[in-house]
Amino acid sequence: MCCLDVKGGFLSYIGHDCRDIPDFLGDKYGHFARRLDLSFNQLRSLAGLKMFTELEELVVDNNLLGNDLQLPKLPNLHTLTLNKNQISFQTNHSALLEHLADVTPSLEYLSLLGNEACPNQLVSPDKDEDDYQRYRSVTTSMNCNDPRNDAGYESHPLLYTPLPQGSRNARNNKAVFAKCRYVYHGKHSEGNRFIRNDQL
Repeated sequence: MCCLDVKGGFLSYIGHDCRDIPDFLGDKYGHFARRLDLSFNQLRSLAGLKMFTELEELVVDNNLLGNDLQLPKLPNLHTLTLNKNQISFQTNHSALLEHLADVTPSLEYLSLLGNEACPNQLVSPDKDEDDYQRYRSVTTSMNCNDPRNDAGYESHPLLYTPLPQGSRNARNNKAVFAKCRYVYHGKHSEGNRFIRNDQL
């Protein structure tokens, strides 16, 4: 079963263990879907995206996508998350990045967290900050269309931000830091609801 928000153009097809993108998704929703989430499947290919011509955001986390990833031309795509796949960059990282730059000319946000290509010293003790900086220099050099590279960056509004509308302006900060007399014990916490005392 897929979840569709027609007003926002958001389509979610999560956790169906499909190996390919089902044809009915593109046939039925491809012409108006702007945001698509295909996380937690068994996808090895994204060839089924050819019908999604208006796509702006694509989330394909926790799949089996590798260095041979090929996307159809998606001219409006600005956000692509490929977290926790099988992308390694060991063979030829520039081929994948050049392909993404070619088929997604509007791409501004690319996330590869949880892939071997994105070094993380918290998960892999053999990786360090230098490995991460090399990854950053390779991936940020792929796209010259990033508005942050323009002299008038402040005049370009961000297309996506997880912050609420009132918190997007740095001058409109309403955060407060203070000490509190309340001591948190956690016994009524929702997070502890399924933890028995003998497991603590």
